[in-house]
Amino acid sequence: MIYRSENNRKKIKEFFDLVENNKIELRYYKNPVLVWGNEDGTCHYSLWEEEILDRFGLENVEGWDYKEDLLFCPDWVAGEEEDDPDEDIDDDEDLGKFIPLVRK
Repeated sequence: MIYRSENNRKKIKEFFDLVENNKIELRYYKNPVLVWGNEDGTCHYSLWEEEILDRFGLENVEGWDYKEDLLFCPDWVAGEEEDDPDEDIDDDEDLGKFIPLVRK
Protein backbone atom coordinates (compact mmCIF):
# COMPACT_ATOMS: atom_id res chain seq x y z
CA MET A 1 0.00 0.00 0.00
CA ILE A 2 1.28 3.45 -0.91
CA TYR A 3 0.85 6.03 1.82
CA ARG A 4 0.24 9.72 1.28
CA SER A 5 0.28 12.57 3.77
CA GLU A 6 -1.49 15.87 4.41
CA ASN A 7 -0.31 18.50 6.88
CA ASN A 8 -2.94 21.19 6.19
CA ARG A 9 -4.82 21.47 9.49
CA LYS A 10 -8.10 22.49 7.79
CA LYS A 11 -8.05 19.45 5.52
CA ILE A 12 -7.22 17.18 8.45
CA LYS A 13 -10.13 18.63 10.43
CA GLU A 14 -12.41 18.15 7.40
CA PHE A 15 -11.31 14.52 7.21
CA PHE A 16 -12.05 13.79 10.87
CA ASP A 17 -15.39 15.64 10.71
CA LEU A 18 -16.50 13.46 7.80
CA VAL A 19 -15.32 10.12 9.20
CA GLU A 20 -16.65 11.07 12.66
CA ASN A 21 -13.65 9.66 14.52
CA ASN A 22 -13.95 11.05 18.03
CA LYS A 23 -10.95 9.11 19.34
CA ILE A 24 -8.40 11.55 17.92
CA GLU A 25 -7.96 15.08 19.29
CA LEU A 26 -6.04 17.44 17.03
CA ARG A 27 -5.29 19.75 19.93
CA TYR A 28 -2.83 17.21 21.33
CA TYR A 29 -0.60 17.59 18.25
CA LYS A 30 1.72 20.52 17.66
CA ASN A 31 2.03 19.88 13.90
CA PRO A 32 -0.30 17.00 12.94
CA VAL A 33 0.13 15.08 9.70
CA LEU A 34 -2.58 12.77 8.39
CA VAL A 35 -1.06 9.68 6.79
CA TRP A 36 -3.36 7.45 4.76
CA GLY A 37 -3.41 4.71 2.19
CA ASN A 38 -6.30 3.32 0.16
CA GLU A 39 -6.91 -0.35 -0.53
CA ASP A 40 -10.04 -2.11 -1.79
CA GLY A 41 -12.33 0.87 -1.12
CA THR A 42 -11.04 1.34 2.42
CA CYS A 43 -8.94 4.19 3.74
CA HIS A 44 -6.35 3.16 6.34
CA TYR A 45 -5.08 6.14 8.31
CA SER A 46 -3.07 7.42 11.26
CA LEU A 47 -2.20 10.79 12.68
CA TRP A 48 1.49 11.55 13.13
CA GLU A 49 3.50 14.37 14.60
CA GLU A 50 5.34 16.11 11.75
CA GLU A 51 8.72 15.89 13.47
CA ILE A 52 8.51 12.10 13.83
CA LEU A 53 7.32 11.60 10.25
CA ASP A 54 10.14 13.80 8.95
CA ARG A 55 12.66 11.80 10.96
CA PHE A 56 11.59 8.36 9.73
CA GLY A 57 10.07 9.25 6.35
CA LEU A 58 6.74 8.49 4.75
CA GLU A 59 8.24 5.55 2.85
CA ASN A 60 8.88 3.76 6.18
CA VAL A 61 5.24 3.86 7.34
CA GLU A 62 4.01 0.28 7.50
CA GLY A 63 0.74 0.39 9.43
CA TRP A 64 -2.32 2.33 10.40
CA ASP A 65 -4.41 2.97 13.49
CA TYR A 66 -7.90 3.27 11.98
CA LYS A 67 -9.76 2.41 8.82
CA GLU A 68 -12.84 3.86 7.17
CA ASP A 69 -14.85 3.24 4.02
CA LEU A 70 -13.83 5.66 1.25
CA LEU A 71 -17.48 6.71 0.86
CA PHE A 72 -17.20 8.65 4.11
CA CYS A 73 -13.88 10.32 3.27
CA PRO A 74 -13.28 13.60 1.42
CA ASP A 75 -12.66 13.34 -2.33
CA TRP A 76 -9.02 14.37 -1.99
CA VAL A 77 -8.36 11.22 0.08
CA ALA A 78 -9.58 8.98 -2.73
CA GLY A 79 -7.16 10.71 -5.08
CA GLU A 80 -9.87 11.97 -7.39
CA GLU A 81 -8.84 15.04 -9.30
CA GLU A 82 -10.75 18.20 -8.60
CA ASP A 83 -12.86 19.69 -11.38
CA ASP A 84 -11.07 22.27 -13.45
CA PRO A 85 -13.24 25.42 -13.57
CA ASP A 86 -11.93 26.21 -17.08
CA GLU A 87 -13.43 22.98 -18.45
CA ASP A 88 -17.03 24.10 -17.83
CA ILE A 89 -16.78 27.34 -19.81
CA ASP A 90 -18.36 25.77 -22.92
CA ASP A 91 -21.39 24.65 -20.91
CA ASP A 92 -22.20 28.24 -19.97
CA GLU A 93 -22.06 29.77 -23.49
CA ASP A 94 -25.81 30.25 -23.65
CA LEU A 95 -25.94 32.26 -20.44
CA GLY A 96 -24.67 35.44 -22.12
CA LYS A 97 -27.31 35.51 -24.86
CA PHE A 98 -30.20 37.90 -24.64
CA ILE A 99 -33.63 36.46 -25.24
CA PRO A 100 -36.22 39.19 -25.81
CA LEU A 101 -39.45 38.95 -23.90
CA VAL A 102 -42.43 38.96 -26.22
CA ARG A 103 -45.59 40.38 -24.66
CA LYS A 104 -49.02 40.10 -26.21
